[in-house]
Amino acid sequence: MALHSLRLALRRLRNRPLRRGSLLHDRRGVSAVEFGMTAPILFLVVFGSLQVAQGYYVRTVLTGSINAAARKSSMQSGQTTSATLDSLVQQSILYVMPTASVTFTRKNYSNFTSVGMPEDFTDTNGNGVYDNKECFVDMNGNSVWDADMGKSGLGGANDIVVYTVTVTYKQWFGFAKFFGLPEYQTVPQTTILMNQPFATQSTRTGVSVCPP
Repeated sequence: MALHSLRLALRRLRNRPLRRGSLLHDRRGVSAVEFGMTAPILFLVVFGSLQVAQGYYVRTVLTGSINAAARKSSMQSGQTTSATLDSLVQQSILYVMPTASVTFTRKNYSNFTSVGMPEDFTDTNGNGVYDNKECFVDMNGNSVWDADMGKSGLGGANDIVVYTVTVTYKQWFGFAKFFGLPEYQTVPQTTILMNQPFATQSTRTGVSVCPP
């Protein structure tokens, strides 16, 4: 009986005329197809925005932390607590980016005009750049010519200190790698301050060095 009913239903379906354009106007499943086509672009925009926000947030936290640490470093007490201040900056960064690598550098100068300046040298061949064997004025005491005359460390009273913190972290999403960009993001942040006049500033005297 059931088989007979099934045969009758198939016969009625076969004899029913197919309405012209019925398949073309069937909208069932269109939403799923449209979502499948637009989803990759949507996810790219959303996750890309989150990745940009991540970098902005890390830079904001780093800027606030380094400014606070630099102000404390410029005080006389900062001469003995620089490691503690670096640790506080590192803790602030690791709180928002636990896997980040944080490095610190301090260079000091006698005045602002010396910041980032090279040591003087005798340009024997007149090419405008320092070459081996040319005489130079060693300002930082390391006996080699440097493109930056700054000394490492906090310096002393009234010295100018360039405090740099560099944060390197792996980005949350793999879009950078997908587009051939570095998988790790490096964010350097620098602040320049003058140490407080807690004593008389030391006089810096350069030493003329002529390599053999």
